[in-house]
Amino acid sequence: MKILVLQGPNLNLLGVKSAQQGERLTLDKLNKALRKHVRNTAVELRILQTHKEYIALNFIQRNRNQADGLLLIPMSWARYNWTLEETLSLVRLPTAIVYFDDPYDFGTSEKNSILSNVATRSITGPPMEACINALDHIIDHSSN
Repeated sequence: MKILVLQGPNLNLLGVKSAQQGERLTLDKLNKALRKHVRNTAVELRILQTHKEYIALNFIQRNRNQADGLLLIPMSWARYNWTLEETLSLVRLPTAIVYFDDPYDFGTSEKNSILSNVATRSITGPPMEACINALDHIIDHSSN
């Protein structure tokens, strides 16, 4: 099973956000936790973090026929990126969308998202917990 993990703009600054809280969570630590979570399973993760919309769209489109699901952390794309919404509607991959709650939110919450209608499930929470829950949802959804 192949799952795409697409991380949107500024998520590479997760360490800066966590340092403001006196913690040490980085994007690298988050990605390592996701990989560890699926270690010794038949799940393969393909992870991409980008600020550029066209790279994100290419990632989804080029991998759509091989992927079983998508874990999306859209950041500001959730508010304004209608092209991403259209692409997700067209490719119809099972998609879990993750939003971070305080103190890790970057300003876009699920209630402000234009992507809710294309998500199989939306999950809000602390970064590590929300991403693991979203990953489990995609695995369970794709296994059925």
